[in-house]
Amino acid sequence: MNFEELEEYDRNKTKVLKYVIYKKRSENEIRRKFQNDIDENMLDDIIQELKDNNYISDENYIERAVNEFMALKNLSLKQIKYKLQSKGISNDLIEDYFSAHSDELTEYEIKSICNILIKKSDVPAEEIIQNLLKKGFEYDNVKEALER
Repeated sequence: MNFEELEEYDRNKTKVLKYVIYKKRSENEIRRKFQNDIDENMLDDIIQELKDNNYISDENYIERAVNEFMALKNLSLKQIKYKLQSKGISNDLIEDYFSAHSDELTEYEIKSICNILIKKSDVPAEEIIQNLLKKGFEYDNVKEALER
């Protein structure tokens, strides 16, 4: 690399780093954001360097995103998976995370259903159940929540 290329690399790396530090991003989000601004090979090198230094990690991104969803929303596990997929996270990584945390995630979904049942106590049970199933909540978890 000559001096100009090194300078450009450094400038672009700083841009990407600022984007990542402002808010955790998936690798795919970074690629989409900078695909028209930074040469593809240079972007690959920058992303690899940031991955090596743990600034970018789709595994960590999943963990943080799921924890945020669990803290703030009453979502079904299918809705959470869909949100992660929309960020460009690979299905394999998502499935690995969900397998490793299945008990905790199932419990979260049941609690979410209970919260929704409490909020919608004036709505007929059948209507609520249909709505929950439409949103992707697991039937067994809905049944479990209703029994609590």
